[in-house]
Amino acid sequence: MKKTSIIKELRSFLLLWSSQTVSELGTAMTNYALIIWVYGQRGTASSITLLTICSFLPTIFFRFIAGTLADRWDKKRIMLASDLIAACGTAAVLVLYSLDALRIWHLYLINVLLSFMNAFQSPASFVATSLLVPKAHYTRVSGLQGFAGSAVSILAPALGSCLLAFGGLKVVLVCDLASFCVAFCALLFFIKIPRIESAPERDRRPFWTSCMDGVRYLREHAALLRITLFLAAVNFLAKLGNDGMISPFVLGRTGNDQQALGMVQSAVAMGLLAGSLIVTLSKPAKNKTKVMFATTAFLFLGNVVQSLSLSPWVWAAAAFASYAMAAVMNANLTAVMREHVPPEVQGRVFSAKDTLQNCTIPLGLFLGGVLADCIMEPFMAVDSPLQGLLSRLVGAGGGSGIAVVFLIVGILGMIISLVQINRPVYRELDK
Repeated sequence: MKKTSIIKELRSFLLLWSSQTVSELGTAMTNYALIIWVYGQRGTASSITLLTICSFLPTIFFRFIAGTLADRWDKKRIMLASDLIAACGTAAVLVLYSLDALRIWHLYLINVLLSFMNAFQSPASFVATSLLVPKAHYTRVSGLQGFAGSAVSILAPALGSCLLAFGGLKVVLVCDLASFCVAFCALLFFIKIPRIESAPERDRRPFWTSCMDGVRYLREHAALLRITLFLAAVNFLAKLGNDGMISPFVLGRTGNDQQALGMVQSAVAMGLLAGSLIVTLSKPAKNKTKVMFATTAFLFLGNVVQSLSLSPWVWAAAAFASYAMAAVMNANLTAVMREHVPPEVQGRVFSAKDTLQNCTIPLGLFLGGVLADCIMEPFMAVDSPLQGLLSRLVGAGGGSGIAVVFLIVGILGMIISLVQINRPVYRELDK
């Protein structure tokens, strides 16, 4: 297919994608600047982690309800309302800061509100993309979305730092509001999202019954349910491993070398960017589920490589390769979901899948910290036959206990990924 033909077919999506990316970059710069401001006010890590919690939990709690409403209501109006309320939050921060009245608790409340609106924005945006894009391009547009997210994560700290140095927090907030205007006007005036006519009998059912449609759909489609449960296990292990514990691992192994940590974290972002480019420029895979499981196994191989090395360069190379494969896996997963879930229930199914697969993340993060600080690090600090054997594999000293966790997580993750590849239940998804 000619490139001009592809661009023509994706014209509305490309306009939505590019304008939303501009807005996401503005929001990411604001988040970066506010983290610096909060740390400057309190100087504690807990004040920053509480910001993250306020941004995370409301989305999880309200996702089921939001998915149902996203299916019932007009997608464009939901996205416009969510963007407008997010802009009001930024404007409130700007006014309070300008009046020298901004306090940290204001940011906590605003983050809760923005997280609540994101619960509606995400499923509406997911369905809108499915309606704007022909099925043949689902994998390609997933790659473009991953590319945009990676580019934003790379550019936001650099641009945010420049704007902070140039004009302070006020300039960052003004740029965020300007980026919102670009996205809002593009969606309002230039993008028409097709409507989905829902069945009247479906709309008359009790609201909670409709909310559970996503769970019922997954239960009725064994392959999609198994993939969701597989991803829940992957997320749990990933948070125990390098996705959740890479910072204490690198800092512990290097004696608090922040440059080494920055190099590894940059490699993560560059890997996501490279993987997204690969998906965007390549033909869609015929066997998407096999690609998903193979790339997930490769992702966990990165944990093993990092655990067995003491070199930051090896850690960075493993992080780059692992997260490139993560981008490929996510793009194929999104394409599978869009191909096999009807648009009229995608909001509910997307919300159910997202809630189920992400509910293990807080547990993984909590257990990862406890396992490292209370069990594995103390164990590796005391001589014993098993400790001596493990030290030959991962080395000794600070961070060696986390390295053991990485090794175990990597092996378990590879096993559960590889055993899924030839399961007959997934063949229907590749037809």
